[in-house]
Amino acid sequence: MAGNASTAGRTVTSRVLALLGAFDAKHRQLTLTELASRADLSLPTAHRLVAELEAWGALVRRESGAYVVGRRVWDLGLLAPMQTGLRQVAEPFLHDVYAATLATVHLAVREGLEVLYLDRLSGHRSVPIVSQVGSRLPAHATAVGKILLAHAPDEVQEAALRSLTRVTPYTITNPETLRRQLVRARSEGYAATSEEMSLGASSVAVPIMRNGEVIASVGLVVRSLKRDRGRLVASLRTAAEGISRSLAGG
Repeated sequence: MAGNASTAGRTVTSRVLALLGAFDAKHRQLTLTELASRADLSLPTAHRLVAELEAWGALVRRESGAYVVGRRVWDLGLLAPMQTGLRQVAEPFLHDVYAATLATVHLAVREGLEVLYLDRLSGHRSVPIVSQVGSRLPAHATAVGKILLAHAPDEVQEAALRSLTRVTPYTITNPETLRRQLVRARSEGYAATSEEMSLGASSVAVPIMRNGEVIASVGLVVRSLKRDRGRLVASLRTAAEGISRSLAGG
């Protein structure tokens, strides 16, 4: 029961962290009542702390009355050494890919069963793009996500195969089909999608390595991969190799 005696001795910091921790991949929007319940706080306490978090920019209140995580939290996350270093190192290589393809270029990492977009260069061509810097999308429906899933631990892959939500009519929702795609992606060194995240858009991505492990992916979005797949993959691989060498210090 929210706000019971067992929580009376909690510090203000622990209560604020509990409110922020109430959000996860399955709970992106929460009402004040839901926040109080998930954080195990009384409604008056939750109301007071949520108001302070909203004023600071950690939470944003939608017109529906529900709260979502605010941009201020994302900005803080970018200061983490891993995220900051990766973005800074990758930036010139992302520009090289953009110059060679004029396509939308993405830098992404995996968070659970989703991909978090760390950077994006928007292409000139008229292709539907749903990603934004700081946004999260289902890994199984994106090329940057599929290549990361292909190199993820077995338990992550199995969890993804059990959670194949449909985004478009072309999203892969058959576990065995995706399993075969992940094996092929790991073997060929790249992953691709065709209208699985948004209609009229295809994507391709390759992994970024550090110390022998896949830590991120770089990809691009185009109208179709039928003619230029080889050239696009080659451009991405050159960028990924450059990023990996730079992360390794040489």
